[in-house]
Amino acid sequence: MTGRVLLIENDVPSMELMFHLLTTYGYFPQRARNGEEGLKLAARERPDLIVSDIQMPFVDGYEVARRIRADPELNGVPLIAVSAFANVADRRRALAAGFDGYLSKPISPETFVRHIAAFMRPEFRAGLPFNALAEADAPAPRPGGRKILVVDDLPANLDLAVAVLGAAGYQVAIANSMSEALRLARHDPPDLILSDIVMADGSGYEFIRAVKSDVRLRSIPFVFNTASMSVDSAQEKCLALGAVKVLFRPIASDDLVRELESCLGEPVGG
Repeated sequence: MTGRVLLIENDVPSMELMFHLLTTYGYFPQRARNGEEGLKLAARERPDLIVSDIQMPFVDGYEVARRIRADPELNGVPLIAVSAFANVADRRRALAAGFDGYLSKPISPETFVRHIAAFMRPEFRAGLPFNALAEADAPAPRPGGRKILVVDDLPANLDLAVAVLGAAGYQVAIANSMSEALRLARHDPPDLILSDIVMADGSGYEFIRAVKSDVRLRSIPFVFNTASMSVDSAQEKCLALGAVKVLFRPIASDDLVRELESCLGEPVGG
């Protein structure tokens, strides 16, 4: 028997990363996008563990903890806080509010499942032994050693891409800026580029222009993945610049892999 984990999180990349990691290691996660929805799911589903963000509008994590601890049916459920605020005072406040544990964001894909499992009763822990987690985090590359370069200035988006694409068998290189992405691409050209549009040191539009003007890089399939543009305006401009596809966040892990597969085609020797 493996545990049911309720995730209460209004940040989509963080939610998808936690959901993917828990699913990969045999748990049964459920999603709630805000505190009110999370409380309703908790009352109906009676999960084996609850992970809740602290900073949420209307019903925040502290209120979630107060109501969970006031409910006789849920009072014994382990409750873990996740927060971008990681100082000692924030941790103490969360534990005083009724949380059993505290994780800071961005979460670490390498240690997140271990932390969650430590708070679960033994019969609800996933069967994958802890010494196998490192091996599962580094799957064998796809045939032909296909590599995807992921470019995004948000750490949670990069972590999610590494977890999802790595689990699908790809080599993944990451960059958090246009300048770093160009350096990596020119040093070791990838088989596909997946890029955000809005970045700190330039836009994805500038990035794809630089890629398409480089004779060594111009034939690499270039895919945009964005949450900041409307479908019509983004697609028309991105495709005109040479992108093979435009994806819009939030996107399910399986759908992301499927969409990128369609852009890569058969690997050499496949």
